[in-house]
Amino acid sequence: MVRPRKIADIKPILTNVAQTSHYQVFFDGLSPDLFSFLGTKGVNKRFITENAGLLCNQASIPGSSLATEQVNGNFIGVTETFAYARIFPQLSLQFYVDKDYKMTKLFEHWIEYITSGSEKNQTSSFNKTDLGYFYRMRYPRGNSGYKCDKTKIVKFNIDYRTEIEYTFFGMFPVIVNSTPVQYGSSTVLQASVTFNYERYIAGKETSLSYNTRKSENITKYKSAAFSAAGLARGILP
Repeated sequence: MVRPRKIADIKPILTNVAQTSHYQVFFDGLSPDLFSFLGTKGVNKRFITENAGLLCNQASIPGSSLATEQVNGNFIGVTETFAYARIFPQLSLQFYVDKDYKMTKLFEHWIEYITSGSEKNQTSSFNKTDLGYFYRMRYPRGNSGYKCDKTKIVKFNIDYRTEIEYTFFGMFPVIVNSTPVQYGSSTVLQASVTFNYERYIAGKETSLSYNTRKSENITKYKSAAFSAAGLARGILP
């Protein structure tokens, strides 16, 4: 027999919920040639791996769905549905833009790198307004690949002890959305970027061990969160 539960029993459950504000994005796993190319554009490796994620002011915990197919006739009068593939939607991240515009340069030049597979395109003396200009896409993998395999969204609670990681494989930007600018009242410039990826793995953290490295990682994430909060206070009007 099902009986109504008392408020005293329900309250601890409803108050023990995750918050939307405790997270961090980590960029890593770019190919050596891509890191080098971005470095020539004024976006160094340290900015990408340490600062870019702190400037991410809005992210979405990813979802997925199953592609299905209906089959008729296995049983008389019965239609069955079977799953045959897992589908991963695009990921959108929104960033504050720093005063040196490294955040914008990172993704603009990442996309430029993807389409610069032709030696002719990479020749500095070549006039890119010439009608002979063309795109040749780079190979996605290897030392000169453009896909990233170690980007993460780490979600943790206010106590910094209950984390879940989303690790993205084969990730790269496909859309740098337009950013409006205007006279009048000024606000913080933001950039919104859409990514494609092959898949992600979700689960309790693995590198953030609950045992030998527990205290070390709690300190690390507290420091990152405080840095992000200070950064936001510094750039927000």
